[in-house]
Amino acid sequence: MSGWRDEILQCFTPGVIRLTLVADPDALLLEERILESIRERGFELITFEDHVAFRYAYESKFRSRWDRGEQTDLVVILRAQASDLSSLPFDLLQAGRRLSFSLGDIFPDLSYPVVTALDRGDLDALYAAQKRHAPGHLGDNATKEFVLWHVFEIASELIKQPSDLLRVLLRRHYRSQRIPGILDQRFIQLLRQNKTFDDWPLETLVPDREAFFAFLQERWPAFLDHMAGKKESVVQEDKKPYGFAIDGPLALPFDHPDIRVYVDNLFVEGLLHSVSHEHADTLARIWVSIGVQTDQAEAKRYRLKKLIENLQSSIPAGDARHGEWLHFARGWAELKKVMSDRELPAGCEEHVTPLTELVDKRFLSWVVKRYAGLINLPATPPVMLHHVPRFLARSLLSPHYASPPVKIALLVVDGLSLDQWMVVREALEIRRPNLRWRENAIFAWIPSLTSVSRQAAFAGKPPLFFPNSLQTTNQEQALWTRFWADQGLTPQEVVYARGLGDGSLEPIEELISHPRTRVAGLVVDKVDKIMHGMELGTAGMHNQVRQWAQQPYTTELLDLLLGRGFHVFLTSDHGNIEAEGCGCPAEGAVADLRGERVRIYSDQLLRDKVKERFPAALAWEPVGLPDTCLPLIAPPRQAFVRAGERLVSHGGISVEELIVPFVRIERMDA
Repeated sequence: MSGWRDEILQCFTPGVIRLTLVADPDALLLEERILESIRERGFELITFEDHVAFRYAYESKFRSRWDRGEQTDLVVILRAQASDLSSLPFDLLQAGRRLSFSLGDIFPDLSYPVVTALDRGDLDALYAAQKRHAPGHLGDNATKEFVLWHVFEIASELIKQPSDLLRVLLRRHYRSQRIPGILDQRFIQLLRQNKTFDDWPLETLVPDREAFFAFLQERWPAFLDHMAGKKESVVQEDKKPYGFAIDGPLALPFDHPDIRVYVDNLFVEGLLHSVSHEHADTLARIWVSIGVQTDQAEAKRYRLKKLIENLQSSIPAGDARHGEWLHFARGWAELKKVMSDRELPAGCEEHVTPLTELVDKRFLSWVVKRYAGLINLPATPPVMLHHVPRFLARSLLSPHYASPPVKIALLVVDGLSLDQWMVVREALEIRRPNLRWRENAIFAWIPSLTSVSRQAAFAGKPPLFFPNSLQTTNQEQALWTRFWADQGLTPQEVVYARGLGDGSLEPIEELISHPRTRVAGLVVDKVDKIMHGMELGTAGMHNQVRQWAQQPYTTELLDLLLGRGFHVFLTSDHGNIEAEGCGCPAEGAVADLRGERVRIYSDQLLRDKVKERFPAALAWEPVGLPDTCLPLIAPPRQAFVRAGERLVSHGGISVEELIVPFVRIERMDA
């Protein structure tokens, strides 16, 4: 490993001193590859954020081991300046050496506010550019332009016409590239110097992925009219009323070579949707056919073929960052949704089965290597479920003088996988076309069980900190209330309810109507109930989830929350997969928790004994879990039930179970 990480890693030699205190205001030690390298050298890391939580983890996992004479190298990370290290407990200061790292030290010639806004994964390109070009001392604007070009390959002076701008925006939004707002502002400022873009809503299209694709979707019918006119020699009215919701130019150069290369993938992956057209027969014979609704089986076959090809070529490598898997999961979910279509051409499974085996193998290998590094990542944006409350707290508490005060609702749809969210979204779009979905994905906890993962989502902490309730969800309300109490909210400002998904909304309306309510945590468990009674596999899940989403309950719940001024976020505690039985361990009462995709033991010897019968099962080390929580995870696509039995379940490690939706839901007219 070379580059900026070397400047940090050279300070970590194992066996020198067992306790190291690090001032890390920029979260450099929490970057994935840094974390991996430090762990490989035998160090364990813990962040100091909450005195009580830190003391619990420190005493139970480290101090007790030192007292037993065990050798461990511990790094305590304080997200503050070096001068603040003295605020750490006295016993740590007496025993530990002190280090400090910051982006200002690594990039001394670049503007610190600009560099610190970057995702840590972008620092490699910036460090290489700094070494190669030696730009000298740069101010804010010069640093922004240096970063835009050398990190994101954006040079405003090369953007002279609409096709140039579309190419840049497509590359960015198709990859879900995260660019800091301060860079977007500078980019827009430079673009505004070109009169060509006077009628473009740049302030919306540049930073807002969903708005950009909605902008393209609205203009696609106009482009089809243009193409039909060329093919049919028909006269098109210049001022045909298309009813755009997003301002901007009517005509976009979809047929420009730099833009056309994206068009197939946009429709194949569901980012754009095909539309009906009066000249569909003619358009279906040219390259735009993917974006025209037809009843042809050939169109479905072509889309599935392209989707499989795209996924085969984009499976993240072993050293991938977590964002690559989150991006891949969206395409994978689209494939799962398409595969549930009963009218798909025959023979599809023979292509999907080997791809599934490869994805399972790659993902499991990556999880074993990198999952532990996700837990302590900064919560903005959230990467794991326990990051969500901290992310919401920042949204709630940032505008200190907001009037009226910000209100937040977190909907946890128990058991909703990413592909099933897409099914729900399609149903909701029909009933409420004025809703906008800001879609992201995050990681659930391993094991992907409700009592582990959902509690973490409400506690805002890893399961390590609620060891006594890992077999129940009865402490969720207390954990949710306690988290917000730590943020300064009173119990009267925080509400919680579960068991939602059908029936009357009156109890929820009464719950959130109190004028002091600021935060609502709501559990919708209908999908989980559907899953545990499912006998028709993934296709059956999609069908029943769709039927549920078409009922009034969900749309009326969203209407209620949005109408009462809540910022609404939706997530899930875990997904699910269709699995086949590999046999049921005859363990009696040995297992503390007997799930279908995972068994949990409190004793290593007991787990090892069961694993002897299931050598392909994974003995998962308790990452972020109490030491007495020892999961044995069933082999890929298998479950601990009678051999040959098929069911839909969760608890294990797969893309579908572990990567779940995290969506902000807004009204477009709000």
